[in-house]
Amino acid sequence: MDPLTVSTSAFDDGESIPKRYTGAGEDVSPPLTVESVPADAETLAVVVDDPDANDYLHWLIWNIPADRTEIPEGIPRTETVDSLDGARQGTNDFGELGYRGPFPPTDDGPHTYRFTTVAVDTTLDVESGAGRDALESALDGHVVNRHRFTGEFER
Repeated sequence: MDPLTVSTSAFDDGESIPKRYTGAGEDVSPPLTVESVPADAETLAVVVDDPDANDYLHWLIWNIPADRTEIPEGIPRTETVDSLDGARQGTNDFGELGYRGPFPPTDDGPHTYRFTTVAVDTTLDVESGAGRDALESALDGHVVNRHRFTGEFER
């Protein structure tokens, strides 16, 4: 399996997520750098969730062209993302489109947030606004590789 590496310049893997990227700050998506995408990948998908809160979903975005090496900061909360060649965004567990940053309960200790990027061998036929189940179903049999990094945040 070819490697896939994804990181952010905003924080190191496993470290604290800056307030800017959280619900306590500007609530913008962090920039992502994608490297070593497998040759047979056509698109990428990104899922951000909180395993400390029953996998609470913060972001779903898919059909990002696999040749993109940068996913810029502050992706707009729209059904499709023109700057990413029409990538589609799903509905998070806040009931909204796009990215919503970490915002755990006050005094609940640090929560870990998983940023999972999936290399996909096709363009997924999933409508914008779909939820995690629809995306996971569409990914079945089409995952080339995946990479995950984490960040922490507490209030």
